[in-house]
Amino acid sequence: MTEPLNDSNETNLELSVVMPCLNEADTIGICVEKAMHAMKEAGISGEVIIADNGSTDDSKSIAEALGARTIDVAERGYGAALMHGIESSRGKYVIMGDADDSYNFLEIPQFVDKLRQDFDLVQGCRLPRGGGQVLPGAMPFLHRWFGNPALSWLVRLMFRIPIHDVYCGMRGFTRRHYDRLDMRSPGMEFATEMIIKSGLHNASMAQVPITLHPDGRKEHGPHLRTFRDGWRTLRLFLVFSPKWTFFRPGLLLVAIAILGYALAIPQVRIFGAALDVHTLLIASLAGLLGWQCILLATLARIFAAREGMMPPHHKLEELTVEKGLVFGMLGTLIGTGLIAVVIYQWWQADFGPLDYPRTMRFVVPGVTLIAAGFQTSMAALMAGVLKMHRRDPIAPANSKVTDSTPV
Repeated sequence: MTEPLNDSNETNLELSVVMPCLNEADTIGICVEKAMHAMKEAGISGEVIIADNGSTDDSKSIAEALGARTIDVAERGYGAALMHGIESSRGKYVIMGDADDSYNFLEIPQFVDKLRQDFDLVQGCRLPRGGGQVLPGAMPFLHRWFGNPALSWLVRLMFRIPIHDVYCGMRGFTRRHYDRLDMRSPGMEFATEMIIKSGLHNASMAQVPITLHPDGRKEHGPHLRTFRDGWRTLRLFLVFSPKWTFFRPGLLLVAIAILGYALAIPQVRIFGAALDVHTLLIASLAGLLGWQCILLATLARIFAAREGMMPPHHKLEELTVEKGLVFGMLGTLIGTGLIAVVIYQWWQADFGPLDYPRTMRFVVPGVTLIAAGFQTSMAALMAGVLKMHRRDPIAPANSKVTDSTPV
């Protein structure tokens, strides 16, 4: 049996190795032994924590016999187990990894070396592009060649995070860095949330090439579900990137609307077809949808900052309800003015027939501006609601007054 390597003062440990566990009796022993051996050989004072998610086999007793500390986690899920395990850790640094023997915990020292260089997050990389290696049979075909590369590419594109293997479950980070991330995902998307939030908080990151081995489970297969967990990860990308989810599609739709107006107002002909009021209606629809997306991007970004999901956006912090209301009412007034012009022309014609192709060039933009102005005003009021903060509780009346200045 391997003895745990702890300082006499357990609160001064350098490293905590956290492994989520759900019926891993086949492999938990070798994982704990490797972690213990790696820390002992490298002279790292540390502990191994097994976050047990309701195992019904001998996983807990095996781990405890080898010197690991186990904690029971009632909330089910990969992320839930890791969050509870990390929150109970006592080390300055934390390394997490699966307990299925697919990760070689003998590689712990290279993660610690990077963490000692003041990196906030050290990500393992199993893919050859980052210097890693995937042994035959260690990763499903779809994950190896499609899912993981595609999701990693999206992280680099949407969040500008230089990580080549976003789904790698073996990584190290400082406990101080973890505490400021306010992690929330209880499922497999926990690993991706950590990467995204680290990028949003401008954390210093490094990569370490590792080797992925075929897991050693015999009693059951992997807990990962390809399409379910892939969708949850993609959904997480969209939640944490209002810019890509709402703002950029909105800008594209608004640009299409402007182009439609530029062609339809003067009745430009393209390949013999005259673009008329029907084009104007389609352009207005695109404009309204696009503007709605831009407003949703603004509200989503304000909400995410308020809830601590993302850092505050300085320009949005300067945006006030009054500015939004003025902008919205201005659009509504201009739109009302355009419709008033048509009503005046109708009055001039004794409320008789109108030249619809001509008058609709006033009515359609007018209705569009009124709708957009109304949306803007309502969004400004909603932004005001989202920006409201809870007050600190008022001290009880019988509390001591420290200010001796007479009232």
